[in-house]
Amino acid sequence: MTTGKINVSVENIFPLIKKFLYSDHEIFLRELISNGTDATLKLKHLTSIGEAKVEYGNPIIEVKIDKEGKKLHIIDQGLGMTADEVEKYINQVAFSGAEEFLDKYKDSAKDSGIIGHFGLGFYSAFMVAEKVEIITKSFKDEPAAHWTCDGSPEFTLEPADKTSRGTEIILHIAEDSLEFLEEYKIKELLNKYNKFMPIPIKFGTKTEKIEQKKGEEVAEEDKDKTFTEVEVDNIINNPNPAWTKQPTELSAEDYKNFYHELYPMQFEEPLFHIHLNVDYPFNLTGILYFPKLGSDLQIQKDKIQLYQNQVYVTDNVEGIVPEFLMMLKGVVDSPDIPLNVSRSGLQADAAVKKISNYITRKVADKLKSLFTENREDFEQKWNDIKIVLEYGMLSEDKFYEKAGAFVLYPTVDGKYYTLEELKENLAANQTDKDGKLVVLYAGNKEAQHSYIEIAKDKGYEILLLDSPIISHLIQKIEGDNSNMTFVRVDSDHIDNLIKKEETTISKLSEEEQTNLKTVLEAIVPKQTYSVQLEALDSNASPFIITQPEFMRRMKEMSQSGGGGMFGMGNMPEMYNLVVNTNSELATSILNNKDKDAQESLVKQALDLAKLSQNLLKGEALTAFVKRSFEMIK
Repeated sequence: MTTGKINVSVENIFPLIKKFLYSDHEIFLRELISNGTDATLKLKHLTSIGEAKVEYGNPIIEVKIDKEGKKLHIIDQGLGMTADEVEKYINQVAFSGAEEFLDKYKDSAKDSGIIGHFGLGFYSAFMVAEKVEIITKSFKDEPAAHWTCDGSPEFTLEPADKTSRGTEIILHIAEDSLEFLEEYKIKELLNKYNKFMPIPIKFGTKTEKIEQKKGEEVAEEDKDKTFTEVEVDNIINNPNPAWTKQPTELSAEDYKNFYHELYPMQFEEPLFHIHLNVDYPFNLTGILYFPKLGSDLQIQKDKIQLYQNQVYVTDNVEGIVPEFLMMLKGVVDSPDIPLNVSRSGLQADAAVKKISNYITRKVADKLKSLFTENREDFEQKWNDIKIVLEYGMLSEDKFYEKAGAFVLYPTVDGKYYTLEELKENLAANQTDKDGKLVVLYAGNKEAQHSYIEIAKDKGYEILLLDSPIISHLIQKIEGDNSNMTFVRVDSDHIDNLIKKEETTISKLSEEEQTNLKTVLEAIVPKQTYSVQLEALDSNASPFIITQPEFMRRMKEMSQSGGGGMFGMGNMPEMYNLVVNTNSELATSILNNKDKDAQESLVKQALDLAKLSQNLLKGEALTAFVKRSFEMIK
């Protein structure tokens, strides 16, 4: 037996490890199983190239709880180590950079990736254990070794009587970490971090029913049964998850099944998936799913999961996956993502930027092919995916460039146009006298119904654009298409929205118009309404409330963030009251000499206009109803 001191100048590094990595102390299991997996995969490689003259077999990793002895065992059937290797790898290499690491990363050391990436993976065991043993036998023909350390820099190393190849790590669980002797806790951790590890992981056993074959010998008590119950290893992981396979090996059903394996509590099917697979200039595999989203960006429980060689790392994929795709679900696996840098460092990392750009391009290509292959199906899914795509157009220039090929603009009648189709189909009828294409849209089909009907009577097409960020998007599209403007259908009278050459003559003289305006402005609340007299068709509504496009759009942009004029989100609502001077009502108001009757007419007409815009509420609505009943007595 030899004893020695771990090669480290900090007198007692273990309390430091425990302190700095405390918030993530559960990752010890991930690290130890990852080490066991590495040892097993290395052996596989050495046997395949003839360097290891042993039978690889079907190795597993086993996790065992000894609750009475307060011990947790992690056993692999991998390479194993000789006493010399234990001396080298456990006592020296692992700590060569420990002091520097602690100094440099004391602020961010809570990031779960750091330990393993500094060769400290094994020492994460001391976050939960007061003593750790390693019993290991190398695949080489050398004696087994037994290493013990009690969390101080002192260790012992002696021969062991282990005969089978591989390594067993025994953690003597500390009093403050006894939860890690609970079966449910270990099960939870294995499920979280090791669900898709490439080597089968055994945790206990389970009983399985096996159908008896004819002529098979069975125990006397099982003679009458068609099934026999047998005890088998409880393998808790899927070593060959869908993303590690080629798309040609998978059916549509396989992709759906994998989605439910990832998110067992998701009962809705995903709309479609995108399989990522690239090996140059970086390695990346994965599957992304478009879930049903709609317009409400609900807080997401099931996020995209990041793996590194099938080991779960995090579901915080900011910087790796483009921001607009964070609403998707699925898996990204890449050994090229540095886990030992801060979030801001990650976003600046060149490899990560390439990965993010690749994902953007791949998603755009998939959307284009779905649109081209089955447009009808794509149109049906549009409302469920549009918010992601619209956000992508705003936030990623590369995506915006490609989006013209598949982003759709639906009409209130359920037709769908691409931007180019919109220009082609609307140009003849909706180009104004200055040669500008005017695209009319509604934000709410029900609330703006009367305005939509007036526009339809003119033969105009009206889009239905109702996502929360639409104001930002149309601002961007207008910026790139100078001969095109978007206006909401209720932002002015239709003849003003698309100005043609013909003008309607007013029945009222200029003097009469001035008098009418004076009467109206004395009755209509100035702080909310700006009175506008317009000579419209005599059949048009007498009073129309409109909200100027620019003001409303800026206000919406302020409210949804990122744009609009400073402070406009808090401005009070302002409307135009368009009064048709050719209506009979305008003449009646002007000619009525009874001040009370005149005021009553104006208020009634204003309330009717407010009603059509869904602006009449509360006390004002009660007063209107009462007044209306009085009038029809």
